Amino acid sequence: MLLLLFGFHLKMGSLRSFGTLKPTITDSFVHINFMCMKTEELYAVITGASQGLGKSFAEQLAKRKINLILVSLPNQNLKEFARELENRYTVKTCYYEVDLSVNENVMKLTEWLNTSFEIYILINNAGIGGTKKFTEASPDYINTILQVNVAATSLITHQLLPNLLRQSGAYILNVSSMAAFSPIGFKTVYPASKTFIHSFSRGLYEELKETSVFVSVVNPGAMKTNPEVCKRIEKQGLLGRLTLLNPDKVASRCIERLFKKDSVIMVNPVSWLIMKVLPIWIKLPLMTKAIKREIEV
Repeated sequence: MLLLLFGFHLKMGSLRSFGTLKPTITDSFVHINFMCMKTEELYAVITGASQGLGKSFAEQLAKRKINLILVSLPNQNLKEFARELENRYTVKTCYYEVDLSVNENVMKLTEWLNTSFEIYILINNAGIGGTKKFTEASPDYINTILQVNVAATSLITHQLLPNLLRQSGAYILNVSSMAAFSPIGFKTVYPASKTFIHSFSRGLYEELKETSVFVSVVNPGAMKTNPEVCKRIEKQGLLGRLTLLNPDKVASRCIERLFKKDSVIMVNPVSWLIMKVLPIWIKLPLMTKAIKREIEV
């Protein structure tokens, strides 16, 4: 049962704007033709916006007539999704395709955003995780998780914060995980990275609470974020299907509570309570045993 409390999302970043802006992708960098005119209109930035929870966030904000900048990895149909949102909700959308595991890409993205847009909502949703023996994990595997989950989230927030601070009211929502509340063997790096996100968000909230920028964090469990996650959870039987969260409902709840200024957003209170009540000496071996069975299948 405890395994069902922890979900991870395979989602990262990518951008283009309809009309004039046409970035091209190389192995490591995003090259942007800076032809997009600077606008004074307000925008929301969502990373990991091509699927799962990020896609649902975009839908929820578009329903509220909020202009969007969608960030995700290349080749994930982001252009089509952005156009769909424009047509359905009569909002302005840009999209940006980029690998957020490369720091230089992150810096180029934020430079473009600060040059071209007034931003009042930042949703750091991009994240990546996996299940693997630590001894068999490659340096690239470990580095990618840390770069996307920890470094990219921190750098994007840091670089966009001056932009957010000059708005009369602005919001940051960071997506952590229920995995932030317990270490897990055979995941190791992923829960640690989500613990960072939770702690980072709580500290930044306290630091900025006297400013115009409000900071919130959400710690969801397993969600129907992509076919791989759904397939893994469905194998856990009836209980797995019953506890699997719907990204649309999670996104709706998060946006509602964000605008009501909840600094910690709860979307699965039962799981939250269980994780708070169970001591680490129970959680850790149970979670690790369950995850070990997963990789041995």
